[in-house]
Amino acid sequence: MQKKNTLLSAISLLILSFTSFSQISEGPLGGGNLPVVDRIIAKVGENIILHSDIEVQKLQAMQEGYELDYMSECRILEEMLYQNLLIHQANLDSVVVSDGQVDGEMENRLRNIEMQIGGRQQLEEFYGKTYQEIKNEFRDVIRDRLVAQKMEQTITQEIKVTPRDVRRLFEEIPTDSLPMVNEQVSLQQIVVFPKVSQRDKNATITQLEKWRNDILRGSKSFEAVATMHSDDPGSAKQGGKIAASRGMMVKPFEAAAFSLNVGDISEVVETEYGFHIIQLVERKGDDYVVRHILKIPEVDRSAFTQAAAVIDECVAKIEAGELTWEQAVAIYSEDEVSKQNQGTIINPYSGELFWDVAALGQIDKELHAQVNRMDEGFISQPMLFSDPQRRKEGIRIVRVKSRRPPHRANLKDDYTVIKRAAENRKKEEAIERWVNETIPTAYIRIDEKFRSCQYLYNW
Repeated sequence: MQKKNTLLSAISLLILSFTSFSQISEGPLGGGNLPVVDRIIAKVGENIILHSDIEVQKLQAMQEGYELDYMSECRILEEMLYQNLLIHQANLDSVVVSDGQVDGEMENRLRNIEMQIGGRQQLEEFYGKTYQEIKNEFRDVIRDRLVAQKMEQTITQEIKVTPRDVRRLFEEIPTDSLPMVNEQVSLQQIVVFPKVSQRDKNATITQLEKWRNDILRGSKSFEAVATMHSDDPGSAKQGGKIAASRGMMVKPFEAAAFSLNVGDISEVVETEYGFHIIQLVERKGDDYVVRHILKIPEVDRSAFTQAAAVIDECVAKIEAGELTWEQAVAIYSEDEVSKQNQGTIINPYSGELFWDVAALGQIDKELHAQVNRMDEGFISQPMLFSDPQRRKEGIRIVRVKSRRPPHRANLKDDYTVIKRAAENRKKEEAIERWVNETIPTAYIRIDEKFRSCQYLYNW
């Protein structure tokens, strides 16, 4: 089966091309009197694709380092045709996404773009629009993308692979064509977090209560306080705003949000991330929008000294043979996730137990520098540790559980990788069948200039 070029999967259909391209007059396929850059080059049902869309995608691909050739426009157009076919069928099948999902995805993407270009002011200057205007134009683009993703998931949701499927795929690959796998390492950790004193907790609660009273009296706005003082950097830039659906947030936060009426402000709520006050902005069924102010209690430096002493005690007992590593994890580690698996650090990017040593150097240079010099079974010196999810700092030791030298992929060591490849192949086959079955049922027209493209499908 012919595979899609990797460029297609890398190209995002959600670039913020909020320029005059959105101002399209009605006319026949080809754009009538539209400027060349804005002519319609394809239609799938009621959905149109503009020449300017192709140009924006080409520019984005070049900025990401992809080399484009004379066939690139055809490949980009085919990916757009596929996305629009998904949207067209989703509309027929009444596949929808909630406003909460759209708003949440939109906030995340705009936040990432802000970080890349230096802030909201730079974002507004770049597009020549206010933040709200950008969001208004972005909303439909995000909705279409999420609908397309959901439609694709319905096509592939029943896909499963058996061990026989995995073995068959592996055996089909010639030995000299099997990919080389870099050196890998399996890591374990014991983490101790400095203890927050009750005095520090009380000070945080008092500060939040003061802000809550100021907001209720009208002397300050919730949005302004969140922007200036919240310890959640992502939502602070949005005035504390978060769009979510039931099950997305931790339980105490969500319980408070669902107990409020629109406009109400909660009492101080404690979660694993710190202390919050929450204001309900909107709720529709399981979807809701809130503003929140997060304050993380400051930890006294002496607490770090005490945590370091605990880690030193732990290391001494392991080295003296008083405790095995597994016993030490159970007694000392305060990271609840890794503690359940003998301290094993799961690679968050792949979900695997092993880390690619070269990639580890790009993810965590300090950790890489430590473990790169260590043999199996060795334990690192205590080091400062920052938990990005809980926004907490602690002290940890890391142990190299095992190493795998560079090797050609094999079923014993790389089963999950090969299984993922087998799943992807089955999904590609299911999508190919669906596209071939769906194209004849949809109204599709393509500009004459692009009819000579060598497409994967018979558009």
